[in-house]
Amino acid sequence: MAERPPIVVVGIGTDGWAGLTGTARDALVAADVVLGGPRQLDLLPGDVTGARRAWPSPLVPAVPDILDELDGRRVVVLASGDPMFFGIGTTLVRVAGAERLQVIPHPSSSSLACARLGWALDGVETVSVVGRPVDALVRRLAPGVRVLVLSSGEDSPAEIAKLVSRHGFGPSRMSVLENLGGPDERVVRGTAGGWSGPSAALNVVALDCVAEPDARLLGESPGLPDDAYDSDGQLTKREIRAVTLAHLAPRPGELLWDVGAGSGSIGIEWMRAHRTCRAVAVEARAVRAERITANAAALGVPGLRVVVGSVPEALDGLDTPDAVFVGGGLTRDGVLDRVLATGARVVANAVTVQTEAVLAAAHARHGGTLVRVQVGRAEPVGGFHGWRQSMPVTIWSLNR
Repeated sequence: MAERPPIVVVGIGTDGWAGLTGTARDALVAADVVLGGPRQLDLLPGDVTGARRAWPSPLVPAVPDILDELDGRRVVVLASGDPMFFGIGTTLVRVAGAERLQVIPHPSSSSLACARLGWALDGVETVSVVGRPVDALVRRLAPGVRVLVLSSGEDSPAEIAKLVSRHGFGPSRMSVLENLGGPDERVVRGTAGGWSGPSAALNVVALDCVAEPDARLLGESPGLPDDAYDSDGQLTKREIRAVTLAHLAPRPGELLWDVGAGSGSIGIEWMRAHRTCRAVAVEARAVRAERITANAAALGVPGLRVVVGSVPEALDGLDTPDAVFVGGGLTRDGVLDRVLATGARVVANAVTVQTEAVLAAAHARHGGTLVRVQVGRAEPVGGFHGWRQSMPVTIWSLNR
């Protein structure tokens, strides 16, 4: 049986054919089929005689069927810049496996942008808003931080400038690098707060972050201020939240179920722990679910998934979690058993006597740790201050 030819993934820049290596050109000339976006396919000369096929939209669901159809043929996939940097290469690895691919990269738009700006590539944060909400940029904003935003089109710079200004970073120096590597490349500079004017469709936005004097700056560690959240009072308070996240111990790439999510604070701060952390917030009340979505966007993790429904039924069909937090619904029949059946590590909080009894029984049966936390806050008492104690919270943690 003849060996299957590899799927060759060629990175191509705005400079087109002229910017490709000899290896990349040879692969394209020998191809039976070339897959890519219309703009990328138009960059190829007549020497490339293989059938040119534009990706459909949406792209990702169509990839497995297209690769199956073309199995055994010499296929070249065109990608913008470096295929493995926010590119089609990572999708192809998931679908076909790394062993089937031969990747021939081109300098990424981030590499080119840093070269033009004189920035160290390893010293910048990179955010893609291509097919992703622009709100993901929020959690990268901090004084002195440099951010490159991979744009989704000509409207992205204005949208980014508006978002940055709304969050107190209007003085940030902003550069829009258009058509990087092409003959009509240019760099437009200004500030986020004063940004105006159209941009070329192919652009990268560079931000050198400067905060306004009264900008509200949020840290990266768990335990954001309570008033960072829109809430109807159903909120795990700051100090309890920090202790709870310490027990949950988020790790890169892990998935959390936030059961009885309230205002969404646990799932949100889980996702803020690392850009690859994922979370599903399960909430019975639709109004609260809408509030969770808004809080997630405002705090820079718009990828938080929100499921509306009662537990344990609402948990059916969800991807298996690495960790589960139960902040509500513990006294409902079957909830704790359903959570334990996942095999994930579990953290559950209780305020009422009845819920605390459920945790005590779980601890007796399954082990783990029980911690009781009570927070006192200084409040005015006449002309002095006194301690007002909050209700104690019992935390059960089962690490498996």
